[in-house]
Amino acid sequence: MSFLDEVWKPNYLRGYPQVRAISMPLCLPSFLGRIMYLFISAARSTPIASTAHCISSLQALCCSLMATAIAGVRWCPLFSASQPPKHGLSSAFVTPSMRPTTLRILSHKHRTRRSISMSMNGCDCDPRSPIGIAETRTLQVASTPSSAMDHLGAAIASLRANPPDTSSGIIRLQVPIQGKIESIDWLHSQDPHLPRCYFSRRSSRIRSSSDLLLESLNGNGNGNGNGDGRSSAANKLVSVAGIGSAVFFRHLRPFSFHDWSSIRRFLSMDSPLIRAYGAIRFDARSNLSPEWEPFGCFYFVVPQVEFDELEEGSVLATTIAWDASLSWTWENAIDSLEAVMRKVSSLVGKLKRQLPRASILSNSHCPDKTNWELAVNKVLHSIRRDDSPITKVVLARSSKFVTDTDLDPVTLLACLQSEGKDSYQFCFQPPNAPAFIGNTPEQLFRRSGLSISSEALAATRARGATKALDLQIEQELLTSPKDILEFSIVRDGIRDKLKAVCDGVVVEPELTVRKLPRVQHLNALIAGRLRSEDDEYAVLSSLHPTPAVCGSPMEDARDFIAETEAFDRGMYAGPVGWFGGGGSEFAVGIRSALIEKGGKAFFYAGTGIVEGSDPSLEWKELEMKTSQFTNYLKQEVAVE
Repeated sequence: MSFLDEVWKPNYLRGYPQVRAISMPLCLPSFLGRIMYLFISAARSTPIASTAHCISSLQALCCSLMATAIAGVRWCPLFSASQPPKHGLSSAFVTPSMRPTTLRILSHKHRTRRSISMSMNGCDCDPRSPIGIAETRTLQVASTPSSAMDHLGAAIASLRANPPDTSSGIIRLQVPIQGKIESIDWLHSQDPHLPRCYFSRRSSRIRSSSDLLLESLNGNGNGNGNGDGRSSAANKLVSVAGIGSAVFFRHLRPFSFHDWSSIRRFLSMDSPLIRAYGAIRFDARSNLSPEWEPFGCFYFVVPQVEFDELEEGSVLATTIAWDASLSWTWENAIDSLEAVMRKVSSLVGKLKRQLPRASILSNSHCPDKTNWELAVNKVLHSIRRDDSPITKVVLARSSKFVTDTDLDPVTLLACLQSEGKDSYQFCFQPPNAPAFIGNTPEQLFRRSGLSISSEALAATRARGATKALDLQIEQELLTSPKDILEFSIVRDGIRDKLKAVCDGVVVEPELTVRKLPRVQHLNALIAGRLRSEDDEYAVLSSLHPTPAVCGSPMEDARDFIAETEAFDRGMYAGPVGWFGGGGSEFAVGIRSALIEKGGKAFFYAGTGIVEGSDPSLEWKELEMKTSQFTNYLKQEVAVE
C-alpha cells in the first residue's frame, strides 16, 4: 500500500482494499491529520535540519490542499476503483456464508459522484457483539411541540453531563404531547436538506382483518400486530416521520443475514419504538442507475429526531446511538444530535393537501408503447412454449417527467395519503439524494412476536362510476379466468413460502375483492406462526419478490425481467417498511415514484402478464396506476 493510499483512506473505509480514492472535501481533515501524524512520528528519529525541511514541505502541501478544497475542486482519483465482484446471486439477498465485503465509493465514469454524509454505518459492526445499553426514557407530558423540544433539550443536556459508561449503545428520549398532530405536517415543517423518512400504516379497517387472523394464531387475543404488547404507544402508532440519522445501514452488496443481524443489534423488545425504517432493491444483481445510487442495495435508518402520530395524541422523540468500534463515539453522537436539534422547527403548520399544478416540459416512457407490446408478446410466447416453466411475468414501466417547477415529495405524499387511507404511504430520502415515495396497497408481511401475516393482491379493474357499475365490474373480476389465474399464482406462491418457515399456515378468505379509490383487486390473507424469531430474515428473503411483482417461477421470471427491461427498478417493487424489537412490517414498494431536484420525477407501475393478457389493455392498466401521480401534472407536451 502506498503512502498516499494509506493516509488518504478514512477509518470507515479501512478493510475495503477495493476503495482507492474518494472526494477531497469528504475526508480532507482526516487526510491532513494523518500526514501531520506521520511527519511528527518520523521527526522523532530525524535530524533537526531534515525535520525543518519536512515541516516546510508539509506547510506548502497543506496550503495547496486547502486552497483546492475551498475552490470546490475534487481530488482526481489516484487509483482506479475496482468493480464489485460478480457473486452469481439469484436474489437480492445473500446467505450468512456469502458475505461480500466490497464497498464501492467511486461511480462509473458516466455516473454522478455523491457522498453519504451521515452518522455511522451499522453494517460494519460485529452483530455477535451486543451493544452496551438499549433503553427508552419517557419524559414529562408536554402541551405543544415547542414545550416538548424544551423537555428534550434539558434531557440531552443532562445526558451530556452524565454520559453512559459503555462504549456502545442506543437511547431513546420521548415526550408525549397532548393532542393529535399529524406527523406528515411536522415533517413538512422541517429542514428538507436533512435525511428524512416517513412511514404510515394502513387504515384500521384493513388492519383489523389481519389482526383477527394473527390473534387466532396467537391463541391469546392479543395480536396487536404492531410490535410488542408491552407498549401501548406502539400498539396505537399511526405514522412516523423522522429526520437525521442516529445509525444507518447501507451497502452496495445484497441484503444479507449479517446486515439483518446488524440492524437487530440496535433493537430491543423493551424499546419497541426504536425502529429502523427503509427499503431494499427489487434486484440487487442489476446495475445501479445514477438516480438510485444513494440508496445502495438497501438503506435503513434510525432517525435522530422523530415525530410519532398516535391514534390519540403524539410523541416527539430523539434517539442517540454510538459505537466506538465503528469510530462513532458518545461524543460524536451527542454532538451530532445537538446539531440536528438546532435545525428542528417546533412550529408545525397544517399542510395543504394541494400540490401546485406543474407543467410538463418533457415526458418519456421506458419502454414506449411499441416496445411494451413487443415485451408482452415475448412473455406470452415464452408461456406457450412447452419447454418453458414460466406461467407469469410482471413487466414494469418507468415514466420520466420533467416539470417547470420542483415537485415537493412531502406535499405530493400528503395528497396521495388523502385518497389512500387503505394503503401504506412511505418516503425515504438519504442525504443529498432523491426522495423515494409511494402509496402502496400491498403488504409483504407483518410480524408480531412469532405470529406473521402476509397477503395476496393481484388482478386489477377500475372502479365503477356508479354503485351498480362498480358491482358489475367486481363480478367480472371474480369470474374472469385470466384474473383468477393471475391471482392464484400469487396466493399459492406466498402460502407455500410461509409453510417453509411457519407452522399452522392458514388462508382466509381464499378469494375476495379489495376496493381502493381508483382500482379494485382480488385479495386473500395468509398467516402462520414462525418457529423462531430468527426466521424473520428467511421470511423476508423468501417472500421477496412475490409473484405479484415478479412472476412465477420466481427465478425464471426475474431472469426474464433482467433480460427484457431496459431501466433500473431500484427500490420500486422491493420491500419497504421497518424492523423493530418485537415486530416488523413491510409493504411492497409499488405505486411509487422517485422525486429529484430540478423538476425531475420517475413514476413506476407494473402489470402481471399471464395467458390471455392483451398488450393494449395492460398498457391502459399502467396508465390507470400512474394516474395518482400524473393527475397532479399539467399536460402540455406530447408523450415520447
